[in-house]
Amino acid sequence: MAAEPLASSPRAAALVLGFHPGRARTVLATLLVLFALAVTLFMTYDLKGSLDYALELRGRKVAGMALVGFAVAYSSVLFHTATHNRILTPSLMGFDSLYVLIQTLAAYFLGTAEFLQIDVRLRYGLEVLAMIGFAMLLYRWLLGRGDRDVYVLVLVGIIMGTVFSNLTELVMRMIDPNEFTQLQDRLFANFSTVNQDLLVVSAITVGLVTIASWPMLSRLDVVALGREHATNLGVDHDQLVRRALFVVAILVSVSTALVGPVAFLGLLVANLSYQLTGTFRHRYTVPAAGLLGMLALVGGQFVLQEFLEFQTRLSIIISFAGGIYFIYLLYREARR
Repeated sequence: MAAEPLASSPRAAALVLGFHPGRARTVLATLLVLFALAVTLFMTYDLKGSLDYALELRGRKVAGMALVGFAVAYSSVLFHTATHNRILTPSLMGFDSLYVLIQTLAAYFLGTAEFLQIDVRLRYGLEVLAMIGFAMLLYRWLLGRGDRDVYVLVLVGIIMGTVFSNLTELVMRMIDPNEFTQLQDRLFANFSTVNQDLLVVSAITVGLVTIASWPMLSRLDVVALGREHATNLGVDHDQLVRRALFVVAILVSVSTALVGPVAFLGLLVANLSYQLTGTFRHRYTVPAAGLLGMLALVGGQFVLQEFLEFQTRLSIIISFAGGIYFIYLLYREARR
């Protein structure tokens, strides 16, 4: 599934090295206004009952959606740069499949009710550690072994994700039907019951990771040009890719453990940010993707909550739209 590097063509290189920043700034300003409007509508539309309680409940939902939207978008942009491929996303590396497998095994061995009685902070910590540990094992085993180590890493990650999915299906066939009914609610992202303690921990983690990794964005612009160009320009390509992938592992693990898997959201918002800003400079694409991710979750949840009365999960709609967009990207790459 190897695709053309982000900046391997003259046109893409021009987008990195020379473009009109006014367009990107206008896009960021517009997205910020739209996000503020979406938050205002979500917080104030059709308020009933106790005002303080309603605002606190909705505020927690907005904070959770904003955190997940930014984390998924940021990780997807970094992953695209590290792998030089705009079609891949961190979810294809097996993180989502591992999360689903953990929930399924817990339901099989402990029972869903008993599993949910475990302290939520302990469950959250174990899920985050399991996903980060999985990523670190892959990185330690595969990175630094050759020029195409990142491609091998992605391939092994996809294979492991398939293995996790197959194991999940096997265990599901052995689960009691009543347990399976309760389990289904755990396999899709849920923004309605975000735990406040976990939200604080997740926000601190994402904030610290973002602050620590933000200075390397300018060097990732050079990495997007490819290994040879980055090396010639004095950038340690391999070390920077490892750091970027480590950041991706933390962000994806935290967001998935907080609300559940949101497949294809990163694919959608990252590619839309490239198209809207007209550049691959991370100082513009990361904020644009983050705002798009937050806008998609808050705006989508508002529409479902107020007009569709929760007839379906937002994550299901995102997965459906993302799957179609993924097929479109594959078709477009095949025609090049």
